[in-house]
Amino acid sequence: MKLALKRPLVFFDLETTGTDTAKDRIVELAFIKVNVDGSREKYVKRINPQMPIPAEVSAIHGIYDADVATAPTFKQIGHELNNWIKGCDFGGYNSARFDLPLLAEEFLRSGIDVDFTERAMVDVQQIFFKMEQRTLSAALAFYCGKTIENAHSAEADIEATIEVFEAQLARYSDLPNDTQGIQNFAGTNDLVDYARRMVIKDGAPIFNFGKHKGKGVKEVLQKEPSYYDWIMNADFALHTKQKLSEIYNQMKLGKLNR
Repeated sequence: MKLALKRPLVFFDLETTGTDTAKDRIVELAFIKVNVDGSREKYVKRINPQMPIPAEVSAIHGIYDADVATAPTFKQIGHELNNWIKGCDFGGYNSARFDLPLLAEEFLRSGIDVDFTERAMVDVQQIFFKMEQRTLSAALAFYCGKTIENAHSAEADIEATIEVFEAQLARYSDLPNDTQGIQNFAGTNDLVDYARRMVIKDGAPIFNFGKHKGKGVKEVLQKEPSYYDWIMNADFALHTKQKLSEIYNQMKLGKLNR
């Protein structure tokens, strides 16, 4: 099956200082844009995270402090990257739950206002998990009969992800061939914020954590306005605060218009 693209699809992978999307930083990024005509473009850079890379993390991806000492910071390349991905949908391997949230945090930390919720997110891992339940290395072996060379390099991982995705499209005739349809199939279209502190249920946002888990966001904010203040002043991801503020401001605007 050939993918029917209405706009470019950017596959990307990040190597980072850790796994906390609110606190950790990018040390390497690799983006491959699949254009509507099938042509491809690359954007690959090492990034100075402006914080030490833990030794145990460097042991995994092979990037050390000295390797990024003279590299640009994310803020220095942020506008360039934002323009490069403008108008594109996204794809990756486990990117909906990690890479995309961390990327959004880096943009927001740099003063670049982004909101990717209107873009489709094709998470190849979720397709694989629904069909076969394996890792990226196993996915490449299963679908393509290959092993990853230079695993845990951002570029190598994302090249492998695209190969797996193309093989999935060829193997599963019942898989949607458009990015929005694939996002719906993979179940990544229910989030409100990238950290999944809020998700959509029955068409409305609900909290997905803490004492109000499962309750409607608007209902909680109406009954307990201090909960909004607590989240905004606590150590939550910037994107979580951004989306909560949008909901809160919509509620206030609704009251003023009545």
